[in-house]
Amino acid sequence: MKVLLTGVAGFIGCHVAEALLRDGHHVVGIDNLNDYYDPLLKQDRLARLRKQSAFIFERLDLSDAADVEAVVSRHQDTTHVIHLAAQAGVRHSLVDPYAYVKSNVLGHVVLLEAVRKLPALEHIVYASSSSVYGLNRDLPFRESDRVDRPGSFYAVTKRTGELTAEAYAHLYGLRQTGLRFFTVYGPWGRPDMAYYKFAQAIMAGEPLTLYAGSALARDFTYIDDIVSGVLCVLRYPPGVGEARLLNLGGDSPTPVRRLVELLELHLGCEARIVERARPRSDVESTWSCLEKMEGLTGWRPRVSLESGVCAFAEWFREYARGEKKLCGE
Repeated sequence: MKVLLTGVAGFIGCHVAEALLRDGHHVVGIDNLNDYYDPLLKQDRLARLRKQSAFIFERLDLSDAADVEAVVSRHQDTTHVIHLAAQAGVRHSLVDPYAYVKSNVLGHVVLLEAVRKLPALEHIVYASSSSVYGLNRDLPFRESDRVDRPGSFYAVTKRTGELTAEAYAHLYGLRQTGLRFFTVYGPWGRPDMAYYKFAQAIMAGEPLTLYAGSALARDFTYIDDIVSGVLCVLRYPPGVGEARLLNLGGDSPTPVRRLVELLELHLGCEARIVERARPRSDVESTWSCLEKMEGLTGWRPRVSLESGVCAFAEWFREYARGEKKLCGE
């Protein structure tokens, strides 16, 4: 299998790429290494991958059609595409919505235009988000739920990606699966995510902002479970011209306060909590229904929040001290 993987220097991308390489596959990784958060972290993730002979890295912006076409044309034997590149962050979409149109909408279209011509292409798996469920209140979230009440512009662009995939499946016969990720966490995670910010504040003895409300909960999903889910789905392409959507989550919504307690325990420091009102762009609770995913592939998450936070905390202490291990070690 030869996989074109976008967002390879990202949190999920680096872990998926390493798993593919470990299984003996070839990976062509694409990333623009932007500065939404510290590019050094992205370079550190790439360091391990660059040592693998079956890995090729291409630095480019997916919104540049000419560059994307050139890369894809050099890899005509690509059999699978995993599209993880995106402008992330719910709250940042209030600050710079244009970046989300460029990366999440234009970038998705450019990629599909290029890869739809690949002669050996079998399956496209792309990252969507639980954010598309928006203001829905019925839990757990099911793929059949209405998703026409977005709570953020980020959600709008991710839903646009799903509709784009549907159109390209119909028009060009592409087999596509969109995965709605639920609050992914773990080693080598994104510094803009709440759990990472909590860890930074706890270790530094600084105030930790926690949104008020006992019902504030998230369906936290450990990175190893996400990786196994992505690779599992990759082996189950839909029919020709079909586009489907699957939830990929922990199936266990947990109060955010419990996450903070576990971070305190495993980091060995007490949090200084400051409560504030929840922003309008943040939903109160998320919960993934996994019936469709499990029925298709048999996949279930395996890592408990307790075990996952322990693993993250161990990595975080080492990385914060400058002992920067390579991705996957």
